[in-house]
Amino acid sequence: MKRITIRDVAKQADVSIGTASRVINGAPNVEAAYRTRVLAAIKQLGFVPNRAAQEVRKGRSREIGIIVRDITTPVLASFVRAAQDLFEEAGYGLLICSSDNRKDRELELLRRFRQRRIEGLITTTSSEVDADLAQARNDLDFPVLMFDREVDGTHDIVQVDHASGVNQAVTYLLSLGHRRILLLTGPVNIYPARARVEGYKRAFAAQKLDLDPTLVRTVGFDAATGFRETAVALERANRPSAIIAGGIDMLPGVLKAIRATHLHVPSDISVIGGADSDLALLADPAISVLRWDFTQIGATCARMLLERIEAPGTEPRRLAFAPELVVRDSCAAVALVPTQKRESRRK
Repeated sequence: MKRITIRDVAKQADVSIGTASRVINGAPNVEAAYRTRVLAAIKQLGFVPNRAAQEVRKGRSREIGIIVRDITTPVLASFVRAAQDLFEEAGYGLLICSSDNRKDRELELLRRFRQRRIEGLITTTSSEVDADLAQARNDLDFPVLMFDREVDGTHDIVQVDHASGVNQAVTYLLSLGHRRILLLTGPVNIYPARARVEGYKRAFAAQKLDLDPTLVRTVGFDAATGFRETAVALERANRPSAIIAGGIDMLPGVLKAIRATHLHVPSDISVIGGADSDLALLADPAISVLRWDFTQIGATCARMLLERIEAPGTEPRRLAFAPELVVRDSCAAVALVPTQKRESRRK
């Protein structure tokens, strides 16, 4: 089937190509009779304008960017998909990139997005305090929404309330008699790690209990770090009785290390994952987790960015999502084995 072009529309309407183009692009300086004929020709021929080309001519790309640490992280798929659905409904394409948590790659991605003249960006960052990264973001001429990061007040921010989540997890473990609770998370120059440590300390303080600072490990968020830190901790004479995997990628490494040391969950050690996943649900026993709705967060990020594109001069906004503690079968009272399976939610 022949592709209908603007030349065909002009011929059908008996107008010049320039007149047809002005009608298609919404120009006001077109006589009503010509506009009526062009619109009728468009309908008769089933012509579909090339919106991408129109926006390029207007200096707009109709593209949105997303930068995440690792696009292979399964739980981020629902976040990206929800954002993509809203952007597509609004007529925007989506460019998704992974920074690998590297400053050089993040700077390069910001440079490329600026060259492409995208219209908005949802991003994390490898460092909240790095001056080069901050300058690169501030130099962008399109709106930026920061996801799960804490930066200056010039950008909209959507976060997970990790402090509240870890506070729930630690409080629950303390109620089971645990005192040596290992928290594994990333460097504290990043908001999620810093907030988790805050929630951990807050829970001990609320119970007027002393905590062992050597049980707070702020090294990295990945599975390899989870394995190394867990293996080292479990080899100690005074090993932890419970572990909180404070990162969405850490749980596989933690469970692998527990298996390698021939310990069992939960009879030897209790475990709480830092985010829900198929692994947490299908493991035997099923792993208790801190859970939040990535689909809802992705849609919220997209909606806020679209609103920012339409109203760039409004005050920056901040929104936080509260996690829930989902109790499954991976936690037990100290020296006790759970006798029945369960799943409950604590908010």
